[in-house]
Amino acid sequence: MNMQRKKYFLDPPKILVLGFAGIILLGTLFLTFPVSTVDGKGLHFLNALFTATSATCVTGLVVVDTGTTFTHFGQIVILSLIQIGGLGFMTFATLFAFLLGKRISLKERILLQESLNNLSMEGIVRLARRILIFTAVIEAAGALLLSIRFSFDMPIGKAIYFGVFHSISMFNNAGFDIMGHFTSLTAYVEDPIVTLTVSALIILGGIGFIVMNEVVEYKQTKRLSLHTKVVLMSTFLLLVGGALCFFLLEFYNPKTLKPLSFSGKILASIFQSVTPRTAGANTLSLPDMTQSSTFLTIFLMFVGASPGSTGGGIKTTTFSTLLGAVWSQIRGKEDVIFYRQRIDYETIYKALTVTLCGLFLVMVITMLLTITEHGRDFLMILYEVTSAFATVGLSMGLTPELSHLGKALIIFTMFAGRVGPLTIFYAVSIKRSPDAFRYPKGKIMIG
Repeated sequence: MNMQRKKYFLDPPKILVLGFAGIILLGTLFLTFPVSTVDGKGLHFLNALFTATSATCVTGLVVVDTGTTFTHFGQIVILSLIQIGGLGFMTFATLFAFLLGKRISLKERILLQESLNNLSMEGIVRLARRILIFTAVIEAAGALLLSIRFSFDMPIGKAIYFGVFHSISMFNNAGFDIMGHFTSLTAYVEDPIVTLTVSALIILGGIGFIVMNEVVEYKQTKRLSLHTKVVLMSTFLLLVGGALCFFLLEFYNPKTLKPLSFSGKILASIFQSVTPRTAGANTLSLPDMTQSSTFLTIFLMFVGASPGSTGGGIKTTTFSTLLGAVWSQIRGKEDVIFYRQRIDYETIYKALTVTLCGLFLVMVITMLLTITEHGRDFLMILYEVTSAFATVGLSMGLTPELSHLGKALIIFTMFAGRVGPLTIFYAVSIKRSPDAFRYPKGKIMIG
């Protein structure tokens, strides 16, 4: 009995939930230290917990300004939480095992598979090693380009620090910035180097390491899996479609695109389409955008990035699977077909479950916040909740003004969005076992 209880307690979903919770609490402790803040007082516990959760869950929602509130020590704590949260603590545990020459056990391989949301355990250690290499190379390249650009606006030492911080933050789709005064990257709205470099970091961090690995190996293998094809196609369509919509919807808005040059309008539209993919940085004033653009952003945030990435949301493959199921039903087809391959029903059910769980969470938290934050605009609240669930970090300015209960609700939403509602349900549910029998079929009318 004790052995069974121990196994039950240590199954992968529970370890992942408890692991993330432990990292958040450790980060919270560090942020309450006087050395973490400029005023030498440390953050209030709830604000520290909010910031640590936002960083570990790579969200980017903030209750205090990162650039002016924290010392270098506090900012490095936040950056460390972002890196660990973005790659997953199991990936970092694997890194330490590599450095110590330790063999990766079967249990650790299972945890890695769960953490990376991989379909198979085969080659999982090699994939973890590749992830660490990809991360180091991409973040270094991003830091170099941003440092060179920032060096024209600030001393070289500060430029390098800013370059490294923003490269790590953007690749991990965290959205934290240290520009100060909640301005994010609005000063660089027409700057092609900053806009395109940050956009590239966000996209690479959001397509998933499995996809990245297959693309790198394509010269040798000459093949891409169905997963990679769906991710690349859905990502491309969402980015291009989003950019075109933002360009048209904001073209004549005097507070966003209208004052910019034509090239500036294109850059800003591209960035605004990229950043809802769970990144959280912005080059336009979000509260000044039209309601149609705001609602489009909410949709893009809810879809989010791709599986096995640093991003959140229901994921591009989930959205594509649901669209495929709807299209097949409309055409009277039984199977969902992508690239001449059939999607099994288990995958469709899981996509439906993930989407409905996400919708339910967003709806409930939004409803509760309309009570705790009485008098606030509904669209602003929905925007903030979706941003928290999808670990995006875009904000219309509500987060710093939340009540204590409102902050607690957003903290829970960020945590649930990062580890996944299904993972939390599995972690707190009783051990699942196959049904011993099946009930007879019944019929209900739909539509």
